[in-house]
Amino acid sequence: MDVNAAVAAAAAIAGVLTGVIAMLAFRFSEREQKRPTRTSLHTDLVLPPGVDTVLSVLRSSAVVLDESDAVVKASSAAYALGLVRGGKLSIEPMLKMARDTRRDGEIRQVELDLPRRGTGRGEALAVSARVAPLGSRLVLLLVEDLTEARRIEAVRRDFVANVSHELKTPVGALSLLSEAVMGASDDPEAVERFAGRMQIEATRLTNLVQELIDLSRVQNDDPLEDAEPVRVDELVAEAVDRCRHQAGTKQITMASNTGAPEGLEQGGGGRRAGGTAELRVWGNRGQLAAALGNLVENAVNYSPARTRVGIAARRVTAPGGDHIEIAVTDQGIGISDKDKERIFERFYRVDPARSRQTGGTGLGLAIVKHVAASHGGEVTVWSSEGQGSTFTLRLPEAGKSRDRAAQYPDLDDEDGQPHTDRSPYEPYGPLPAPEVLP
Repeated sequence: MDVNAAVAAAAAIAGVLTGVIAMLAFRFSEREQKRPTRTSLHTDLVLPPGVDTVLSVLRSSAVVLDESDAVVKASSAAYALGLVRGGKLSIEPMLKMARDTRRDGEIRQVELDLPRRGTGRGEALAVSARVAPLGSRLVLLLVEDLTEARRIEAVRRDFVANVSHELKTPVGALSLLSEAVMGASDDPEAVERFAGRMQIEATRLTNLVQELIDLSRVQNDDPLEDAEPVRVDELVAEAVDRCRHQAGTKQITMASNTGAPEGLEQGGGGRRAGGTAELRVWGNRGQLAAALGNLVENAVNYSPARTRVGIAARRVTAPGGDHIEIAVTDQGIGISDKDKERIFERFYRVDPARSRQTGGTGLGLAIVKHVAASHGGEVTVWSSEGQGSTFTLRLPEAGKSRDRAAQYPDLDDEDGQPHTDRSPYEPYGPLPAPEVLP
């Protein structure tokens, strides 16, 4: 009996000790969970309530500094700009602003140019930094990236300067010519000559103003508001008709594979090659006609006399949907490699002297670029000096006008005959290659 009692007593004591140890372990675990971590000390207990949420939705880069200039909170944008490195604010002027604000409580703001992260050269980052006290011990730094805004402002400023210069030239010429007419009132031949020059300058001024209006319209309007399916052959016919007089004066022949409107030479033995009569693009008819007209007009203006200008259209299959390509080829002076990157800039001219002779304003290709982009397309250029240029306008195709072509993939021509006259090297179908005529 004594042995059994001793065993029972030992078991009871062991159970009590196990319970005490378990209770102590539970209490210790609760206390460890409630103890603030390093992260919570810097956010939950230090930042005022709601500040963390507000900083997370700000567009500006945000950095919160404590009394020792350590970073308590920083947004991902702040790290992307390189403002925070190694847990410290890395921009010395901003750090000095934060210290001054912590000392006197005043809000400060400054604009700075920062080097791009990871590079020692190139365009600097333009930023606006604003520092304000946050509570009694913290400082809030907000940084806004102004690089794009400054670039847009520079473009706008250059545009105004270029417009002023371009308007000043014909206006000044008109003023001088009017004085010459007054001084030559007793010389009918001189008056007629000066009047002719005045008409040329007045036309140049009218064209410049009209193209400025067109450029403003394509930049500000949504072309898809009045969008409709537009036949490519009708766009080509309209562009050719616009340049008929200039081409006739220089004896330039225009050839196309989109049909043969009056005065336009047609390739492929009188057929519309490649089913181009069915090609349609989706967009604003007026803007598309103006863009293609500018390309054809440039081709005529920069081509020598007695040459050909080719206009060809085709359908191009792409993963995101089929596109229509309209290529305008000339045998002009060509474009150098250094000029190719700038020819779509407003008022940029490859040959300023030739532009003055042809009445060019330097806005035509800029309008083409904006029209193509606003319609979900693009414009590209191939050129070789002394050989000519090819400008290609690429636009999304409209609708499902290809059911017949899908049903008969080997029959693509309008008369339903197989392609026997198209080679793999003639993607636009049979088109007479531009050549110098005897």
